[in-house]
Amino acid sequence: QAQLVESGGGLVQPGGSLRLSCAASGSIFSINAMVWYRRAPGKQRELVADITKGGSTNYAESVEGRFTISRDNAKNTVYLQMNSLEFEDTAVYYCNANIKTSPLVAYDFWGQGTQVTVSS
Repeated sequence: QAQLVESGGGLVQPGGSLRLSCAASGSIFSINAMVWYRRAPGKQRELVADITKGGSTNYAESVEGRFTISRDNAKNTVYLQMNSLEFEDTAVYYCNANIKTSPLVAYDFWGQGTQVTVSS
């Protein structure tokens, strides 16, 4: 089994920045795509950004230009740099990763979530 542990959430004022981290550990052969999702109060979960093993990225339109996803394959870690934060970015942010636990077997794993609150 593998585990994902997120960190870096917190309370920030509008216009501020936060950096989220998500570290994978456990039985890992390799990691394919790594993804950040979020769920705001009263809303459905939405994809924020994703990054392939090779580093190709994709962003939700609402965060394009403000958020940057990156990964360190040597550390099995994905990051989300969030700048120019807005009230609407308040949500629980979840990390997801497609992890090969052996050469032929891959599963999706989820982190526990980290709260990001944008408030003045």
